[in-house]
Amino acid sequence: MEVSSRARGFAMVLVASVLWGVSGTVAQSLLQHHSFTTEWLVTVRLLLSGGLLLALSLCGKNRSHVWLIVRPGKGLGRLLLFGILGLLGVQYTYFASIEAGNAATATLLQYLGPVFLTAYLVVRHRQLPSKAQTLAIVLALVGTFLLITNGRPDQLSIAPGAVLWGLASALALAFYTLYPQSLLQRWGSTVVLGWAMLIGGIGLCILTRPWQTVAIDWQPTSLLGVAFLVLFGTLIAFYLYVDSLRFIRPAETSLLASAEPLSAVVATVVWLHVPFGLCEWLGALCIIGTVFALAKKEEAKGQAAAKETAKEAVIEQQM
Repeated sequence: MEVSSRARGFAMVLVASVLWGVSGTVAQSLLQHHSFTTEWLVTVRLLLSGGLLLALSLCGKNRSHVWLIVRPGKGLGRLLLFGILGLLGVQYTYFASIEAGNAATATLLQYLGPVFLTAYLVVRHRQLPSKAQTLAIVLALVGTFLLITNGRPDQLSIAPGAVLWGLASALALAFYTLYPQSLLQRWGSTVVLGWAMLIGGIGLCILTRPWQTVAIDWQPTSLLGVAFLVLFGTLIAFYLYVDSLRFIRPAETSLLASAEPLSAVVATVVWLHVPFGLCEWLGALCIIGTVFALAKKEEAKGQAAAKETAKEAVIEQQM
């Protein structure tokens, strides 16, 4: 039973990661070949996905959390900040990087987020980085260099805008990962993310008025692309990833989630015929390697904590 449960968890994370990776390529097709805009896609994705997540929450056992969280004094201020700087920040910068470049590069640059987060925590706690953290930072620097220069330091192989938006996406992802921990523990991930998506979508509506866009090329393929982004690339992928934590450890989900940038690269190269050279592949592998280095660090911390807990339990029994 345990083996089958773990296999189920592995499969759920892999499917979620592939859906996320492919959704980036779908977004690139809509942005670059069907005249969609970043503002329109991000707004629709956030509003529809957020509404669906909250609808699911209303059908669950913690349905009261849907309304309690938005009451003053219950974390509303943190939720608003997370929705604007976290959810909207990650989504908008990621799509803007895709629009300026391609889904493969945007996804890989966004995967620098955990490295930025690690660097922030090292500085904040005023401690030297561990060997795993140092390795992750070195891999990130080498991988980014190879990815954006194709091994030639005198020129960029991708548009500067794509690089800047991609790095901004990584910074937003670091904030997105660190900031909402207390909200998630108190109210649950579905409620928090559902409201944050709605808040981000409404905020973008006010700022950019995406409904004024009239040049969208509506075809059956583009309609299917939008539906895929909302249903498979957001709602189903999120549900599978979160639910997988019932069967496998967080460190394992981090490792398996590396299928996202790989699937984004493969889909972009095969489907959209974006060239990807040897140096870019090496850069991609270096950036994905940071996930393995940091996950190994977290796994070691988890094992040490488990041993300490077991030791304390034995001492209590002896007393």
